[in-house]
Amino acid sequence: MKTDRAPALLYRGIRKLVLSARQSVARGVDLLQVATNYEIGRRIVEQEQKGADRAEYGANLINELSAKLAGEFGNGFSRTNLEYMRRFYLAYPDRLPAISQTLSGISAPATTSNTAQKKLATHGKSQTVSGIFKPSLTPSSLQGRVGPTQASSGSGFALSWSHYVFLLGLNEKERFFYETEASRHGWTLREMKRNFDSGLFERLALSRNRKQVQKPSRKGLRSIRGEDFLKNPVVLEFLGLEEKSGYSETDLEIAIVTHIERFLLELGKGFLFEARQKRFTFDEEHYFVDLVLYNRLLRCYVLVDLKLGKLTHQDLGQMQMYVNYYDRFVRAEEENRTVGILLCKKNNKALVEITLPKDANIHAREYLLYLPSKEDLQRKLTEWMS
Repeated sequence: MKTDRAPALLYRGIRKLVLSARQSVARGVDLLQVATNYEIGRRIVEQEQKGADRAEYGANLINELSAKLAGEFGNGFSRTNLEYMRRFYLAYPDRLPAISQTLSGISAPATTSNTAQKKLATHGKSQTVSGIFKPSLTPSSLQGRVGPTQASSGSGFALSWSHYVFLLGLNEKERFFYETEASRHGWTLREMKRNFDSGLFERLALSRNRKQVQKPSRKGLRSIRGEDFLKNPVVLEFLGLEEKSGYSETDLEIAIVTHIERFLLELGKGFLFEARQKRFTFDEEHYFVDLVLYNRLLRCYVLVDLKLGKLTHQDLGQMQMYVNYYDRFVRAEEENRTVGILLCKKNNKALVEITLPKDANIHAREYLLYLPSKEDLQRKLTEWMS
């Protein structure tokens, strides 16, 4: 193929690809768009590699493609969007080999080798873009993949194109983490951005044992331990309390219950709400637990006490008593040990360590009523990991 004819052939191939994609009635329109954009990015990258001056050739190539494609198909093929497609392929070069091959076959040039033609023939002449969608291309397809290296070798995408455009602005570890969590929990783009803005990746890392985070693991940031489901700090900006000059523990509790769904999502994975101000009686005295939750993944009760002031050893002792009561008189034999969470404005790690036994299933977590600075969280994480 001569270099001067390459852009024209590339344009015709992409044009046919887009037409076929638009005519397809396959399920999963978003996945179809993602697969199509991935293939466009792949073709652009491969064509760029044929230019002598790759930087200049690539810029001119995208400009020319944009002018022709946008003229026929609209602003979805602006220079900026084509550059996103190019970066998308570069970010996931090995993610969709099967889809790439099938889409390539839609507009295979006349010079296709005999072997390739035979391969295409085995798919049938009626093969279209709709044929690329296999059952594995669902949100569940990412659930078993848990590391950047595995992400790049996976077999499909599970999010919308808008999600991936946002993810392209993140580094590799963050990109994989937010993609996996979004696909697992069905985050909208807005929810993904909120979790990113609140520093979810950094907060989960800071909540863990340093050796555990530094140790390579197939489970990445996932674990089945109680503390690994909890972020630090917990960000509660959605409660709308930050503008009040003062608020009580009751105000905080009412706001949490009012926004209980968002609170449970922020608190961690698998939490279910059972009761507020749950009363139990022991030795003829009544006690009240602020919030009683249940975690279906840990299969245990989770007790939450809200504290506005400085954390004290009395607070820790009281929570230890609550946890002991639930372990001895409430939880079923097949359930795991009760977890206690002290949600406070200011944690005192030294006090927690000296007051509680090492095997205590109680955790103090700070809360914030505003979105934290990602820069501050990243700096803390860097310092903590060094």
